[in-house]
Amino acid sequence: MTDESWAGWYRDRHGSEAVILTTDGRQLRIRVRGTDFEGESFDRLGPVAGASPESGAFDLADGVLGDCVLEWDLPIPVLVAGTVRHATLSCLLSLRRADPDLFLALHLDGAVYESKRAEGDFASALATIRRVLPPDIHLQICTACALSGYLPASGRGISGGLGCFREVKDAYREAVEESGVERLWDRRSGVVQEVWSCREFEPRPAGAELAAASGAGRRPCAPGPAGRAGIGRLGAFPLEHA
Repeated sequence: MTDESWAGWYRDRHGSEAVILTTDGRQLRIRVRGTDFEGESFDRLGPVAGASPESGAFDLADGVLGDCVLEWDLPIPVLVAGTVRHATLSCLLSLRRADPDLFLALHLDGAVYESKRAEGDFASALATIRRVLPPDIHLQICTACALSGYLPASGRGISGGLGCFREVKDAYREAVEESGVERLWDRRSGVVQEVWSCREFEPRPAGAELAAASGAGRRPCAPGPAGRAGIGRLGAFPLEHA
C-alpha cells in the first residue's frame, strides 16, 4: 500500500494548528506540536514509541489524544453512472473524553451528501451517506466493498478494524451468506480504514450491509439536524468535558 496524506486542523484548549494526517490504509499518523502520534483508530492515537510529549501540551486520556477536535478533507473515488470520479469527503471529529462525535459530508459536483450531525463511528456515518446518495452514485471505498466485514461481536474504535478478504473472495462470499465470517477471520488479508480503496474493490450489493456492522463496541449514534449551517473551519464541535 502507498501512504496517503490529508491536510487538516487540530484544536484543543491549548490552541490550534494545521496538521497532516497520514495513513497506509491501516495505521494512522499525525504530528502535533512536534510530537508524533499513531494508532489504528482516530480515538486510539498515542505517542509513537520513544516519543515524550511536553508536559501539559496535550490532554491525553488513557495515553491517547482526547478532548480535541480534528478536521480534514480527503479525496475518495466514486462511481457516477458507471464512470469513476473523485469526490471530497469532509471530516469533523470531536474526540471528547466520554462521548466522541463524528460528522461527514461528501462533496460532488456542487452537491453535498451528509451524515447525521453526531455519528458514533465511520461505519455508521458512511452508511448514512450511502443511503442518501442517488441510485447512480456509489462510493468505491472499503466500507462499500463486498469483500470487507467486521469481526462479529467485537469492540472497535471510531475507525479501522475493518477486515479485508480480497485474497479469499469465494470463501468470504460463502461465509457471509452463512453468517460465518468469524471462522474466516484469521484468513483475512488485513484490517483497513473504512475510507481506504484498492484495485480489487467489488461493489457491495444494493441493500447489503457490512458483516457485523451494527456498531458493536461503539455507542449508538445520536440523530442530528439535517443541515450543516453554521459549521465552519475550527468552529464546530466545541470541546466539552464529561
